[in-house]
Amino acid sequence: MIDGVVIKNIEQFTDERGSLTEIFRQDSFDFHPAMAYLSWTNPGVIRGPHEHLYQSDCFAFAGPGNFRLHLWDHRENSATKDEKIDLIVGVDNPCVVIVPPGVIHGYQCISKDIGLSVNFPDRLYRGLNKTENIDEIRWENNPSSPYKIN
Repeated sequence: MIDGVVIKNIEQFTDERGSLTEIFRQDSFDFHPAMAYLSWTNPGVIRGPHEHLYQSDCFAFAGPGNFRLHLWDHRENSATKDEKIDLIVGVDNPCVVIVPPGVIHGYQCISKDIGLSVNFPDRLYRGLNKTENIDEIRWENNPSSPYKIN
């Protein structure tokens, strides 16, 4: 496990109408989202890896689709510096994953069909009214990056 990363399995409740999956409750996490967005990812597509200097991400993977999630601890003073985790998340392993600043992360849709993730970051993208710099180091844009998703 990487220090500061939270992984919580979530339960899907199904009946004749369909299903319901509770992905966030303020009494379940010490985490305070600033916004939310959906991300649909085509089969085989990789998002990331990248990291944030200040932002924590709170991803919910519950389907449709499955992803291979990669996490690398890039924090200089972390007890788990340089640790790496690979997880299968999504419809076959529904969970919420909180990724703190300095933990490099990325995922690949490994389903035959499109996959869905939801993110509840604790900072606004580009700040209030989108007037700030983007808090992101895009390792995927660096050809010599040691952080690869194959």
